[in-house]
Amino acid sequence: MAGLLVCVAVLAAASAYGVLHKRRSGRVRVRGRDDGKRLGADRLGGELGERATLVQFSSAFCAPCRATRRVLGEVADVVPGVTHIEIDAEAHLDLVRELDILKTPTVLVLDADGRIVRRATGRPRKADVIAALGEAV
Repeated sequence: MAGLLVCVAVLAAASAYGVLHKRRSGRVRVRGRDDGKRLGADRLGGELGERATLVQFSSAFCAPCRATRRVLGEVADVVPGVTHIEIDAEAHLDLVRELDILKTPTVLVLDADGRIVRRATGRPRKADVIAALGEAV
């Protein structure tokens, strides 16, 4: 009987964790540690957008990274002055460490000056990215 109670408790805890993780994944939010950090075209390997830049950190075997690439590409095509830059996290470990990138995909929203204004981990929704761009200008 005690084993059954332990099993039920573990299943409940795992379910609660799964629900919380799913709700947080892909949300575009502000992080205090990003305040004042600025990235230039020389560090990103591409030109900054006139209005904003979407920087995606990816890895080779990351399935959500492909979906994120598609979403950010669509947003960059639809919203004028927005550029999408994808960075291979494994090839740029110094930048990954400096920016505290813990998992892929991670998306940084930069304003026109290259300041980080928003961050998302996991696959973001198109509507959330567009809303974050509105706050970037």
